Amino acid sequence: MDYRHELKFLVPETELEMIKYRLKLLMRQDAHQKKGFYTVRSLYFDDFYDSCMRENEDGTDNRIKYRIRIYDADTSVIKLEKKMKYRNMTRKVSRSISKEDCLCYMSGRSPGLLKESTELEKELYGQMRMRGMHPVCIVEYERTAFIEPKGNVRITFDKNISGNEKTEKFLERKVQTVPLLAKGSHILEVKYDEFLPEYISGALELGTLQRTSFSKYYYARNYKSIKKKAGGDENEF
Repeated sequence: MDYRHELKFLVPETELEMIKYRLKLLMRQDAHQKKGFYTVRSLYFDDFYDSCMRENEDGTDNRIKYRIRIYDADTSVIKLEKKMKYRNMTRKVSRSISKEDCLCYMSGRSPGLLKESTELEKELYGQMRMRGMHPVCIVEYERTAFIEPKGNVRITFDKNISGNEKTEKFLERKVQTVPLLAKGSHILEVKYDEFLPEYISGALELGTLQRTSFSKYYYARNYKSIKKKAGGDENEF
């Protein structure tokens, strides 16, 4: 399928650990998580009008985000991605880019077009030229992933979700970030194609979980105002 179902749930630490224990008996863990998890760091783009952020805020059904992603702070593999969302279903297009091209994007410039440029690179080039698409924030978190070939199911636990606005730091080994959720709160994501096997659904007990539309990108962009409303220090970023 081009588009996949994507369900998100806000889950406390104790419940997350309980679900993880059940899934270990039913599903295969992602081979990339050597320590039981791997770190995901994403650099998100938006235009001069903050269209992506406003679409999130308004709950626009059909929307697109561009981002660059690395894993475990390893700059030898850098992915340029486009994520599309339509009616709670998502699709992702991903291409590898060089570190030099990544540095160019980080500075707000396009690397330009070459004969071998992919369609995704050409599209982002156009968006940067026409709409001023540029990097606006970093999001980082620890992910544990479980896989089931039947239904092409992928279940992820995203813990310690944090972010900042210092986009120039994206490729550094360590990036200082601030938490985007209350301590002990994490995100469970359930992705699948046409069906979710009943034994997995039963292990998750989806009916008891708190469904959310939480956007890591949106919270990273609005952390200061959210913190201020909660009575915290909006200058903590």
